Amino acid sequence: MQIRILTGDDVRAALPMHKAINIMKSAFGQLSAGKATVPLRTRISSDKGVTLLMPAYLHSSQDLGIKIVSIYGDNPSLGLPTTNASVIVLDPQTGIPRALIEGDTLTAIRTGATGGLAAELLARRNATKIALFGAGVQGRAQLQAVMAVRSITQVNLIDLSRSAAQKLADEIATWTNAPTVNLASNPRQAIQDADIIITATTSSTPLFDGNDLKLGTHITGVGSFTPEMQEVDEVTVYRARVVVDSREACLSEAGDIIIPKATIDAELGEIINGLKQGRQSDDEITFFKTVGVAVEDAAAASAVLTEAEKNGLGTIIEVS
Repeated sequence: MQIRILTGDDVRAALPMHKAINIMKSAFGQLSAGKATVPLRTRISSDKGVTLLMPAYLHSSQDLGIKIVSIYGDNPSLGLPTTNASVIVLDPQTGIPRALIEGDTLTAIRTGATGGLAAELLARRNATKIALFGAGVQGRAQLQAVMAVRSITQVNLIDLSRSAAQKLADEIATWTNAPTVNLASNPRQAIQDADIIITATTSSTPLFDGNDLKLGTHITGVGSFTPEMQEVDEVTVYRARVVVDSREACLSEAGDIIIPKATIDAELGEIINGLKQGRQSDDEITFFKTVGVAVEDAAAASAVLTEAEKNGLGTIIEVS
């Protein structure tokens, strides 16, 4: 039996953002149509940390995989990352493993692509200005994804670390069709003229005042991932039409949804499948909340493997 090992560089080569957005469209369409099997995450604790197992099978596209995410707080003292992830792709006909894929890069791209897909469906067509909270890996990926679906000319960037914000701003300046980046000094300044707001932080408290939102703004909330965390305040949620990646996942994990007892109007897949509308007017405020679903990993990993086989990416190992 052979298994293909794919690195982060392989993932980036095999899954450009525009392609990832189309893959997420298929994945969420299947999820909301009931054509995906997604068991609840399994949590295994050890003395030093916790490991999460996230399996999924997409019936129509025949994508079968499992992501393994480990979170170990002492790892930095060993020169290792606190969080690491891997994705195993399985043959849906035989159950035999076909690939082991570096999961951190895959997660960043697929999560960014989900935000890009939400912006494609929910942001105004003429959106050009972004307020970005968070200068980390996911802030970068979310911005790249929105730039794949809208002509962005300006980014108001804000992060607790001024040096991190400046580092990302310097990187953005090297991108093709780079927008102008302003380092905002406060949240109100960041969002006052934004068409799209992205929150990609680990904050447990709201990042901005929903009263300051202009009509027609689209917000993507990607950072908070527990019932106690809340990047987006109740005012924003009450003013907005709320769309989520998964009702079940957000109602159990997303403080942005749980704390204000938000009314969820639609899943992303319901819009894709034509059961719900995308943006309904230029004045509508929309809020998309994502906590991540295993169908994203299975679909993205399958696409990476297909491209890798086509172009000879990765290293093939004989394991039997």
